[in-house]
Amino acid sequence: MSPRPTRRLKAALARFGRAREGATAVEFGLVGMIAMTLMFGVLELGLLLLTTTTLENATEAVSRRVRTGEFQTTTANTKATFKTQVCDAMGWLSPTCDANLFVDVRTFGSFSGLAAATPQPGATFNPNTTCWAPGAPTDIVLVRVYYKWKLMTPLVGAVFETMGSGSGVRLLSVTTAFRNEPYSDEPPGGAAC
Repeated sequence: MSPRPTRRLKAALARFGRAREGATAVEFGLVGMIAMTLMFGVLELGLLLLTTTTLENATEAVSRRVRTGEFQTTTANTKATFKTQVCDAMGWLSPTCDANLFVDVRTFGSFSGLAAATPQPGATFNPNTTCWAPGAPTDIVLVRVYYKWKLMTPLVGAVFETMGSGSGVRLLSVTTAFRNEPYSDEPPGGAAC
């Protein structure tokens, strides 16, 4: 090997070691990924909170119709109608609501029985085990609405998902409990489902 290419190689390596033109790009490459992950994590968390608040407000509004007896005294008093009304009240989430929303309405004989009813966990969620029993006057009613939220960011999504490893879906749930108002002379129906 001739001495000339070795000197050139050494000189090129020395120039590369002294160069500072690309330092900012390298530093950004090292720090930028972490900063972007944190930023997308904050955005994902904000969307989860916004979605949960929207779901909660819609559930409360439609559940009020059950509590006052308005829902039970109409001809359109089915689980599907309740679900449609919740979806309509969700505004910006309406287009994806029908496929991702699940309703579980149960009637209890006492508030102590209500306290023992636990929600379904996301990993084992089964929409076929949900119930529809809006109750009669003065019945104690538990309304649970579940919503499957597709997470947007894959790296951060792994932290927030609850529907099983790698699913990229979080199961949001909203619960409200109340005693139906005495909207008619009909006796309480008692526990159902």
